[in-house]
Amino acid sequence: MALPTLAFDPDLLRRYDRPGPRYTSYPTAPQFSAAFQADELCEMATISNGDPIPRPLSLYVHVPFCSSPCFYCGCNRIITRDRTRGDAYLVRLYREIAMMSALFDRDRPVTQLHLGGGTPNFLAPDQIAELLDVIDRHFTLAADGERDCSIELDPRFVSAEDIGRLAQAGFNRASLGVQDFDPAVQQAVNRIQSVEQTLAIIEACRRHGLRSVNVDLIYGLPLQTTRGFGRTLDTVLRARPDRVAVYSYAHLPALFRPQQQIRDEDLPSAPVKLGLLQQAIERLGEAGYIYIGMDHFALPDDDLARAQARGGLHRNFMGYTTCADSDLIGLGVSAISHVGASFSQNPRDLPSWESAIDDGRLPLWRGMRMDADDVVRADVIQQLMCHGAVDIAATGRRHAIDFADYFAQALQRLQPLRDDGLVEVSTSAILATARGRLLLRVIAACFDRYLHEPAAAASRQFSKAV
Repeated sequence: MALPTLAFDPDLLRRYDRPGPRYTSYPTAPQFSAAFQADELCEMATISNGDPIPRPLSLYVHVPFCSSPCFYCGCNRIITRDRTRGDAYLVRLYREIAMMSALFDRDRPVTQLHLGGGTPNFLAPDQIAELLDVIDRHFTLAADGERDCSIELDPRFVSAEDIGRLAQAGFNRASLGVQDFDPAVQQAVNRIQSVEQTLAIIEACRRHGLRSVNVDLIYGLPLQTTRGFGRTLDTVLRARPDRVAVYSYAHLPALFRPQQQIRDEDLPSAPVKLGLLQQAIERLGEAGYIYIGMDHFALPDDDLARAQARGGLHRNFMGYTTCADSDLIGLGVSAISHVGASFSQNPRDLPSWESAIDDGRLPLWRGMRMDADDVVRADVIQQLMCHGAVDIAATGRRHAIDFADYFAQALQRLQPLRDDGLVEVSTSAILATARGRLLLRVIAACFDRYLHEPAAAASRQFSKAV
C-alpha cells in the first residue's frame, strides 16, 4: 500500500498538540506492574524458545553515564567524569548477560545489537569491544552481513581513530547527537559541539565502512530561530547522513531537573516551533529524504526506507528498526525487554539494579503479560505507526475477529479525525492521509484501551494471558 505524500497543516497540528504516547510499545510502560516477577519472564522465554520456528533476538544495552549534562535531556543517565564507574558497571553487566542468555536457546541468532544511553562512548573502544566479545560468548551473533550493530555517539567525546576500532569490533551503524549547531542554542542547553568535530566523525564512519549514519536534531530548544536552524539543516544536508531524526523538545522541568536550567522566556513560541518543524520537513523532502514516521527520515536506499516499502518496518524501544519479528532483550539499568507476549523492565536507579545483580537475581523491576486484547491492539497500533495503514481483512484473519465489531468504539473515536481529513476508513483498510501522517500517534491512540477505559489498567491482572 503506497503511502501518501506528507502535507504540513499547522492549524491541525496545533489543534491536536496534546500529550500522548509515542507507542514504542503497546501497552505502554505506565501499564507495567511490579507484580510481574522473574519467574514469569523465564516462563515467557521458555514459551518463545518452544515456537516451531523461534524468533531471532535483538539486544539493547543501556550505558547510563555522561560526562556532562545537556539541559534538554530527559534520558535515564548519570553525570560523572569518573571513568572507573564504567569498569564497575561492566562487571555487573556481564553477570546480567550471563543470566539472561541462559533463558534463550543458542540456536536463536542475534540479528540486531544496539548500545544506547546515556553516552555509550563514555566507555573506551577497548571496553566496548570486550562487551561485544562477552555478548558473543553468551549469545549467538548472526554473521556480520546479517546483523545490525549500532551505537549512539556523542561526537564531542569520540575520535576518528575510535571509529576505526568500533568498526573493527563489528559496529556497522552509528547515531550522532547534534541537536543544533547554533552557538547561542548550544550555550543555552550546555552542549558546545563544533561543526568540524561532528563532520569529522561522520566522515570517519564512512571511511571505516559503516553502513549507515544517523543524525539527531531537536526543534523547540531555547533561543532557536528559523534562520539559525536553517543553517544547521544546511550543514546536515551537505553531510547527507543516511537517516535524520528531528525530535520535538518537550519542556517538563518538574519531571526532568536539568531542564530547570532552561528559562521559559528563551523557548520559541508555538508558531515559531511549528515553523521550525515545517522548515525541517520541507528541506529534508527537497533533499530526497523519505518520511518514515514519528520524527524519522531516511534516504530512499536506506534499510529503513526499504523495510517500510516492503512492509517489514518495526517500532520498539529502540525506535524504528528493520527487525520486525524478533524478541527484544534489554540489558543494563532501565532497559526494557519484549519477550513473546510480555514486557519487562530493569530498575531505573543504578543502586537497585546493582543490588539485584550482586544478589544473583535477574534485575527485574516491573513488567506485564499481555492478554489477548493487548496483542490484537498492539498489532493495529504497530501497523499504523510503521506504515500509516491497517489492513482490516488481514488483521481480522490473523486474530480471528470481526474487525468492525471488535473495534466499534475505536472506529467511533476515529470519526472526528476522519472529519478533519486525517484518516480514511473503508471496509478494507484504515489509511492515514497526507495531512494525518504527522499525527500517527493521535490516530493510533484511538485503539488504545488504557487511554479510554481507565478501569482496564486496574483489571488487567485478572485477564487471561496469551
